Amino acid sequence: MAMSTGGDSGGPMSEINVTPLVDVMLVLLIIFMITAPLMSHRITVDLPTANPKVPDTEQVTPMDLAVKPDGTLYLDDVEVTEAELKAQFAVKATLTPQPELQIRADKTTEYKIVKKVLADAKEAGMVHVGFMTTGKE
Repeated sequence: MAMSTGGDSGGPMSEINVTPLVDVMLVLLIIFMITAPLMSHRITVDLPTANPKVPDTEQVTPMDLAVKPDGTLYLDDVEVTEAELKAQFAVKATLTPQPELQIRADKTTEYKIVKKVLADAKEAGMVHVGFMTTGKE
């Protein structure tokens, strides 16, 4: 391979053009110079500390609501009507801390029945609602 001396000999040129490499490196250097000071500033947040010596707030027993496929409702294993259930929701919603409503619905129960129960609970002011399920069989 012959080396080119800058003339128009038409042979292969063995010099590497480093101008694009220098351009890219200068752009990267400028980007890093701008972003490096920004990375050193951190937001300080005063986090609370847990105190294991302080007893937990009193535990409230959850409301266990079973919904059968035919629409019958059982609150804590006692059959209740829809009006009685609404009254229980209104009473329990005023408690502090509010108990959790745990709904156990049969998998063949129509969703509109469960939706009605959820709407009644929301209307009464219940905010802690959970669904009970079983593991894989």
